[in-house]
Amino acid sequence: MEWRTVALTVLIVSLCFLAIPIRIGKDTSGEDVKLFKSYITEYNKSYRYDPEEYEERFKRFQRSLRHIEKMNGLRSSQESAYYGLTAYSDMTEDEFLTQTLVPDLSKRGGRHVNASYHQCHRQWQMTNRVTRSTGIPLKFDWRERGVVGPVRSQGTCGACWAFSTVEVAESMFTIKNGTFYSLSVQEMIDCARNSNFGCEGGDICSLLSWLLLTKARILLESTYPLTRKTGTCMLGKTLDNGPSMRIRDFTCDSFVDAEDELLETLATHGPVAAAVNALSWQNYLGGVIQYHCDGSFESLNHAVQIIGYDKSDKIPHYIIKNSWGTSFGDKGYMYIAIGSNLCGTINQRDKIKC
Repeated sequence: MEWRTVALTVLIVSLCFLAIPIRIGKDTSGEDVKLFKSYITEYNKSYRYDPEEYEERFKRFQRSLRHIEKMNGLRSSQESAYYGLTAYSDMTEDEFLTQTLVPDLSKRGGRHVNASYHQCHRQWQMTNRVTRSTGIPLKFDWRERGVVGPVRSQGTCGACWAFSTVEVAESMFTIKNGTFYSLSVQEMIDCARNSNFGCEGGDICSLLSWLLLTKARILLESTYPLTRKTGTCMLGKTLDNGPSMRIRDFTCDSFVDAEDELLETLATHGPVAAAVNALSWQNYLGGVIQYHCDGSFESLNHAVQIIGYDKSDKIPHYIIKNSWGTSFGDKGYMYIAIGSNLCGTINQRDKIKC
């Protein structure tokens, strides 16, 4: 064989071998399709019969799968937050923000900074903080005292501000009077004004201010049941004759540089409503969130209830009651690490007296 032929043959064979490593990674498309079919059945997604939307949702679902793999790969311990498929895993981040959260919550909250009921706690203002913080239990959970009601689901109604506020009012009334009553969130959605717009958004301080200024009574949920839609306000009619409760006082607090005071408030006063950044919660399943959750005031977009804490755990954390139903997170609850203002947990807190 002529040397040029031999050289050409060797070159071609070499190129074949060199081409093999160009294809890297596992082809997961087949597995993704199977997972997606199970997913749309489990969550009863309506687009299963719409080929165009089905294809688009599948792409978003695949992005969530890769993000879940990445987040779980960053876990530092068994107690760290872990992620998987949720009802929101077929959404883009923008969709999740606009359809589930309140994108302008920080702007709404900013209006209250100079209000008389807003308090801003700074480190230099605190006295005997170490003594005070060591005087509270290492663990405190208001669920164990029977003052926290069942987890609700807001569905597609953007009224987290109403859910969290009413649920804290329920807890505070129970702490004071010893009897738990389920109060009406729907009344707040339909009736509360003062820059609140039902399922289209609102904020905790505006709602509490409206309740205090108007002396409006919060009716029982059985009297004014939840529909998860903004409807006509039914106050002023026969509904007013039923049992109810009133807000006596409240404060909107910022605990920046004063987290020990927040812990003391939880242990000695009761649960608090909180504005948070929930954008990274889209695929959360459980465990303690320690990273990847911006805590800046500008990023606040959701409202929850903080019902306790656990400083004795390997990762000290707050106990968060959410309003996305019991199928989300740990039966509707979440856990956020103490000490770093993760998810904006110390930016805005609201204490209520009934």
